[in-house]
Amino acid sequence: MTAIPFRCRNCGGADARTFVDLGLSPLANSYVTPDKTGVADPAYPLHARVCSSCLLVQVDDVVPAHEIFNKDYAYFSSFSESWLRHCESFAKAATDRYALDANSLVIEIASNDGYLLQYFKAAGIRVLGVEPTANTAAAAIAKGIPTRVDFFGEALARKMAAEGIRPNLICSANVLAHVPDIRDFVTGVKTMLAGDAIYTVEFPQLLSLIANAQFDTIYHEHFSYLSLYSTERVMRAVGLRVFDVETLDTHGGSLRVHACLEDAVHEEAPRVAEQRRREAAAGLDRLAGYEGFEVKVRAIRDGLLAFLADAQRTGRKVAAYGAAAKGNTLLNYCGIGDDQIAYVVDKNPAKQNKLLPGSHIPVRPVEALYEERPDDLLILPWNIKDEILDQLANLRAAGTRFHVAVPEMTVVA
Repeated sequence: MTAIPFRCRNCGGADARTFVDLGLSPLANSYVTPDKTGVADPAYPLHARVCSSCLLVQVDDVVPAHEIFNKDYAYFSSFSESWLRHCESFAKAATDRYALDANSLVIEIASNDGYLLQYFKAAGIRVLGVEPTANTAAAAIAKGIPTRVDFFGEALARKMAAEGIRPNLICSANVLAHVPDIRDFVTGVKTMLAGDAIYTVEFPQLLSLIANAQFDTIYHEHFSYLSLYSTERVMRAVGLRVFDVETLDTHGGSLRVHACLEDAVHEEAPRVAEQRRREAAAGLDRLAGYEGFEVKVRAIRDGLLAFLADAQRTGRKVAAYGAAAKGNTLLNYCGIGDDQIAYVVDKNPAKQNKLLPGSHIPVRPVEALYEERPDDLLILPWNIKDEILDQLANLRAAGTRFHVAVPEMTVVA
């Protein structure tokens, strides 16, 4: 790996190594209206590097956050039933573990459409969401979830603390990776915590990303790719302490980190040391652990392109399921278009009747699979493939074959 000048968004270090270079790619959630057919979408470098000093994996900061998380943000968390079940389970577990009640306040940062806070609210606990995208925040407010439409950071945290807003629990899921100034974000969290209050944060773990070649989870709105090792370094720098960590199955393998102020009462759980040992065994505490990833990525590309070429040669119709951001990374890196995949289906009406960014594959409702049954269906959000297989059991019975491309081209049903 060769040294590349850059500025680390955590420690400010000026030296990095390439983790994987995915070339030029459009914004993963910037779905295109049909009138833009034939018009090239804006594309930006998608280059992930690892900081030589703190080992934070991060993409180049080439797109301002306000251009990504705008008023027309297309991702709504509530469209995955398995994710909702996961969130309901967490809300119950957190309520029991931290003795939350009607006098407690739970704040979620990047609360989206209220998918998580609705379960705390149903238990009689006070809630407040912070969400920068106006359309998803409006959906949360319509559910009765109080929501501040703003980007979270130290400035907003100071303002909220001055208003007397002191949560017992701050939670965030799949947001720490989404903030361009990660140090400012965790400083904001610390600013809002008092006494023994807790911060929980979930994120897809780098250990799984590397082990299973999950390169399609890399896109511009994911500014950072986190391990416990790098997360602890970020948090320690502002005065937060990790006292527990859970390993989760979500998003192909995630961590849920529990953190608090340095002098809070929470004792460190044995799981923290266990996760540190796992990451050290994989080399995530040294630069050598990040080498060789690009080779795995090229193998996935070659396998998918070979599958599509064979389908064209034998006259099989291929469609895809899930207009997911990870799918857009995969398709654009591989240079796939609507001549190779006829259409993609998605349950989210905000994505239907649009085109995928870059590839311009049309997005249709799920019912299209039964109107124009494909011979092969490529599941792009492989992390919820079991949910999709259950949902489309009738299509499977009719003879459609189901596939995933990551970590390798595989027939799953």
